[in-house]
Amino acid sequence: MSKHLVIVESPAKGKTIEKYLGPDYQVMASYGHVRDLVPKEGAVDPENGFRMKYDVIERSEKQIEAIAKALKKSDDLILATDPDREGEAISWHLYEVLRDRGLLDDRGVHRVVFHEITKKAIQQAIEEPRDLAKPLIDAQQARRALDYLVGFNLSPLLWRKIKRGLSAGRVQSPALRMICERENEIEAFVPREYWTLDAKVERQSQPFTARLTHLDGNKLDQFDLNSAELAHDAQKRLTDAANGELRVAKVEKKQRRRNPAAPFTTSTLQQEASRKLGFTASRTMRTAQQLYEGIDLGSGAIGLITYMRTDSVALAGEAIGEIRGLIEERYGANNVPDSPRQYKTKSKNAQEAHEAIRPTSVRRLPNEVRERLSSDQARLYDLIWKRTVACQMIHATFDTVAADLVPGDSQHQFRATGSTLVDPGFIAVYQEGRDDAQDDDEDKRLPEMAEGDTVQLEEVTADQHFTEPPPRYTEASLVKTLEEYGIGRPSTYASIISTLQSREYVEMDGKRFIPTDTGRIVNSFLTQHFDRYVDYDFTAKLEDELDAISRGEKDWVPVLEDFWGDFRDRVKEKEENVTRAEAVQSRELGTDPQSGRPVSVRLGRFGPIVQIGTKDDEEKPRFAGLLPGQKMDKITLDEALELFKLPRDLGETPEGEPVMVNIGRFGPYVKYGSKYASLGPDDDVWTIELPRALEIVAEKKKKDAERFIKSFDEEGIQVLNGRYGPYVTDGNKNAKIPKETDPKSLTLDQCQELIAAAPERKGRGRKGAAKSTGKSSGKTASKSSTAKKTTTKKAATTKKAASKTGTKKTAPKKSTSKTSTSKKAPAKKASTAKSGSAKSGDGDSRLSAQPSGDRGSE
Repeated sequence: MSKHLVIVESPAKGKTIEKYLGPDYQVMASYGHVRDLVPKEGAVDPENGFRMKYDVIERSEKQIEAIAKALKKSDDLILATDPDREGEAISWHLYEVLRDRGLLDDRGVHRVVFHEITKKAIQQAIEEPRDLAKPLIDAQQARRALDYLVGFNLSPLLWRKIKRGLSAGRVQSPALRMICERENEIEAFVPREYWTLDAKVERQSQPFTARLTHLDGNKLDQFDLNSAELAHDAQKRLTDAANGELRVAKVEKKQRRRNPAAPFTTSTLQQEASRKLGFTASRTMRTAQQLYEGIDLGSGAIGLITYMRTDSVALAGEAIGEIRGLIEERYGANNVPDSPRQYKTKSKNAQEAHEAIRPTSVRRLPNEVRERLSSDQARLYDLIWKRTVACQMIHATFDTVAADLVPGDSQHQFRATGSTLVDPGFIAVYQEGRDDAQDDDEDKRLPEMAEGDTVQLEEVTADQHFTEPPPRYTEASLVKTLEEYGIGRPSTYASIISTLQSREYVEMDGKRFIPTDTGRIVNSFLTQHFDRYVDYDFTAKLEDELDAISRGEKDWVPVLEDFWGDFRDRVKEKEENVTRAEAVQSRELGTDPQSGRPVSVRLGRFGPIVQIGTKDDEEKPRFAGLLPGQKMDKITLDEALELFKLPRDLGETPEGEPVMVNIGRFGPYVKYGSKYASLGPDDDVWTIELPRALEIVAEKKKKDAERFIKSFDEEGIQVLNGRYGPYVTDGNKNAKIPKETDPKSLTLDQCQELIAAAPERKGRGRKGAAKSTGKSSGKTASKSSTAKKTTTKKAATTKKAASKTGTKKTAPKKSTSKTSTSKKAPAKKASTAKSGSAKSGDGDSRLSAQPSGDRGSE
C-alpha cells in the first residue's frame, strides 16, 4: 500500500513525477476539473453573496471514485496540480469532494507546487508543502463568476435580438472590438501621395544611395513633395546643381548597441511562435504543455521546459549560472556579460511570481533531443532554448555611419546611412521576429569618406508613394495589443481567438483577422448598448482587481457587487427598449422598381440577406443571400437587385433536361436536370448563355461516362473509376477491386462480397455536406438557395454543441458541496473554471478538461 497519494492534472505528467518519487508514492490524475457550476441559470446567486452551486462533472465521476478508492489505502493526500489560479481551484474542488465523503477526517492534506518537472524540483516541492491558497481560489472564483454572469446574461440577449448561437464575453468582446475598430480605420483611410528623391552615387567603385533630406535649406517633411510636378521640378534642380557629383559635407560615425530580448512569457511565446513558426496560439500552448509534462529521452520521461503559463521574465539564479556556463563553453567567455542580466516584469497584470519559460536544463541541446521530439515539439523547444541562452549573452554591436552629401554650392542635402555588425553578441544565437516589415540590422556598408571628398552622381530618382492604412491584426499582434492594454490573461488568449472564429465573428485573410458582418453587428450592438463592458480601460481595471484579490489585497464579493448592479440593470433596460430591427442594423437601400416595395439589407437567421418587401405586406417578402465579398454596409440597391436575378433559366439540353445557372456554396454552377457542373473560371453566371452552358454539361457528361464502368441498378451497386483506380460502391461503402480482377467482368455476387468485406466508411464531419438545391423558387436567389441548407445544419450543430456543452459534459451525476467551508483548507469558496453553458464566451481554454487530462490543450 502506498503511504502517499499524489494528485496531478494529467496522466502524462503523473508518469513523469511517479518516476522521481519512488514506491511510497502513488500518482493519479484528476483529468482537469472535477466540479463545475450547474449548467443552468442560478448557478451564481448575486442575491446571496454570489453563492455558487457546483456539481461533479459527469465524466469525472469514475476518476473521483478511483481516487477515493486509492485514498482509503493511503496515509495522506498531496495535491500537486498546476501552480496557478486554475490549479489551485482544481485542488480545492477535489479537496471539497473528498472531504464531503468523509475521506479526509484522519488523513493529512498537503498542497505542493513546482514550476518544472525535474527530479530536484519535485522532491523539493514535496519537502516544502503548504496549505491551499485562499486568495488564489477567491480570485479564480471571482473570475469564473464574472464570466458566467456576463455569458449567461449577454449571450441570450444577443440570441433574442440578433440570432441564435452568438456569444459575448468579458474579454472576448473587447478583443472583437479591437478587430472591428481596426477594420473601420482601414475603410476610412484616405491615402496621401508623397514623393521621395534619391541620389544614386558611387565612390571607389562602390555604389550606394542617399536620400534627399533638405531642399533649399529647409528640412523636408513627408508631404512637402506631394505631386509629380513638385518632385520632377526638384529632381531637375538637383541634377543641374550637382553637375555629376556630390560633395561630402559631413561624416558622423557612432557605435550602437542592441540588447537581447527578455526570456519568454506566455504572451511573448505565443507571439514569437506565430511569427517564426506559423503556430496558432492554441498550437503553441498545446505543444508547450507536452514539453512541460515530459518527453521520454531514452531513460524515461522528463519535463523539458518550465511551466508555460507565466507573466514573469525572471530566471532562477541556478538557471542563470548554468546558462552562463554554457555560453562560455559554446560561444566563448567574451560573449558572457560581466554580471547576469536581470529582467523585470512590465505587465501590470502579472499573476503569480513564476519563472519565465525556459528549458529545465540548457545542457539539453536542441539538436541532441530532436530525434525524440515531434516536429512541432522540436521547433518550439529550439525557439525557447535559443531565446533563453541569448537573453544572458552580451549585446550586439554595430558601427553606424551617416554622410551628408551636397550638390555643388546649393543648400540642398542628401544623407546616406550605413550600419555594420561589428560584434554579433546574442544575435549569433537568436534574433526576435517582427510582425511587419522594418529595416533590418543587416550590414549596409558605405565606402570610406571624409569631409570635402566628392562622390560621382549617377542619377537622381523620383519615386511616388502613398500612405498605407494600419495593418489588420495577426494572432501575434492581437495578443500583443491585448496584453499592452492589460486585458485578459495570456492563458486565455488562445481560447478567445478560437471563440471569435468558431462564432464566425472573424475570418482570416492569410494570417490576418477580418471581421464578418455578424462580428461587426455584434460589436456595434455591444459598443452602443454596453459600452462600459467593452471599454478597454474598464476591462483592464477589472483585471487589476482580480489580481488584487489573488494577492489577498481585496475581497472578491465586493468586486462582484460593484460590477453586477449596473450590468444587471443595463441588460434589463436593453431587453425592453432595443428592437430586433435596431439590433440587426436593418438598412433600407431603396425601392424595387418592379414591385414598388422597399429593398433592405439586414442580418438574417443564416447570415446577411437582402429583402424585398416587409412582413406586413400582403405578399410575402423575397430574400437573397449576399455573395462572398459583399458587405452589408457597402452593398448598393443595384447590387442587391442583381441578386434576385438568380437562378437564371437558360433552356434545355438536347435530351430535354432543363438548364439553369446559379451560385452555390462552392461557387457558380450549371444545373441540368438533377445534376450539377461547375462553371469555368472565365464564365460569368450573370451573362452565360445556353450554348456555353451546354458545352460545360457535355464535358461533365463525358467525365461521368468515363467514370462509370457498370451498374446493378436493382441493388443500387455501381462499378466506378476513381482517383485511385476502379472500385465498387453501394452508396454507403466503397470497396477496392483487386488489381488482377477486370472491373468489367465483376458479377453482382462478387460486388456484394467485396462490399461486405470493405471497412465502414469513416465520418467526415457533417454527414452529407449540403448540396445546391439547384433552382429555387423565385423568392430565393444567390447562395440563399444553397447556403441555407448548409447554414441550417451549422445552426443545428451549434445548437447541439451548445446543448452538449451546457448539459452533457457538465451534467451532474451527484451533487456535491455548495460553497462549503473547509476546516483544513484556508479557502472558503471557489469555482470550477469551465463554463456551464455555451453562452459563456470567455475563459481559459484549460477550463475545458480534455480526455487526456490536459488542461492546456487550448
